[in-house]
Amino acid sequence: MFAAAKTKSIAIDAMGGDLGPQEVAHAVALALKDPNFASDFDELILVGDESILFPALRVAGVSGDKRVEVHHAPTVIGMDEKPLQSIKRKPDSSMVQALGLVRDGRASALLSCGNTGSLMAGGTLRIRPLPGVERPALGTIIPTRHSRFILLDAGANPEPTADQMCLNAILGANYAKVSIGKERPRVGLLTIGTEEGKGSMRIQESHNRLKQLSSVIQYEGLIEGFQVFEDRVDVVVCDGFTGNVVLKVCESLFKMLSGYVKDELSANWLRKAGAYLSMGAYKSIKQQLDPAKYGGAPLLGLRAPVLKAHGSSDRHSIAGALRIAGSALRNDLTEHIQEDINQMTQILSSGDALEKGSEKEVASS
Repeated sequence: MFAAAKTKSIAIDAMGGDLGPQEVAHAVALALKDPNFASDFDELILVGDESILFPALRVAGVSGDKRVEVHHAPTVIGMDEKPLQSIKRKPDSSMVQALGLVRDGRASALLSCGNTGSLMAGGTLRIRPLPGVERPALGTIIPTRHSRFILLDAGANPEPTADQMCLNAILGANYAKVSIGKERPRVGLLTIGTEEGKGSMRIQESHNRLKQLSSVIQYEGLIEGFQVFEDRVDVVVCDGFTGNVVLKVCESLFKMLSGYVKDELSANWLRKAGAYLSMGAYKSIKQQLDPAKYGGAPLLGLRAPVLKAHGSSDRHSIAGALRIAGSALRNDLTEHIQEDINQMTQILSSGDALEKGSEKEVASS
């Protein structure tokens, strides 16, 4: 049974990342230095093996901070373990214990760098989706030349219904408000053409339903793949299969281009000299476009904020994900999502009732 937390505490699965709990401890130290983040929460609870965490916190210089607590969990869920089995067989693991802290109201939000499938399964089973949400969605921040946008679903639900696509739009719009600071996020539906009728039946039905939700979200209509990086919208909605492909293609393309530019600039001494003179510009580009900078993907639609950071996240990425978790708590993300879902349900159910009434009138005539 889920219990709402009375304090704003963030549980951190400190054992699941590739770089180890030491990197998590340094991330906590970085986040605590941010005065804006420090006002977003009451306590950070690091969940994991205390024999490893206490020394790591001492090295990071935060072992004496009263805002930091350690919750002992002796085992770890591996990256290659099956989601449901790992949750059931390892109740004393850092991830399951962290999920339990949120479920029992001891923590308000959760951050993990661990097994994505296990976190999704555990979040759905232990924390439970919000009323009206059948399945949660993964949202991720993708940088562009001058801005950022939210892509979802990034892999949680490969075959959503039209209603679930509408839910994704609401989840993404609310997440855009707290993560990239968009007061009225523009929402677009990803398909193969912007003309009416383009795309699968699911896309067409989702498009027609989204047009009814103008009082809830700012729906801009259909967008194509080449428009995604043109600052047309702040939220790109798609099914989990498409979103996961788009995300991984973007990440691999960035790595390919980075390697290609590096090879070309080191081809001869003249290019090396030019690269040295332009080093500041290259660093700025890398910082803006590096996917690792935005390495936290929330599992949206649960009764509490749950964020999944990349397994390879370093201290800066983890600290950034912690800031997003803090912003979600400060802005009451879950409560606003529920309010919008209630409005969406009322609007769409009214529309369905009118459509059925029209069908009856046609049939009777």
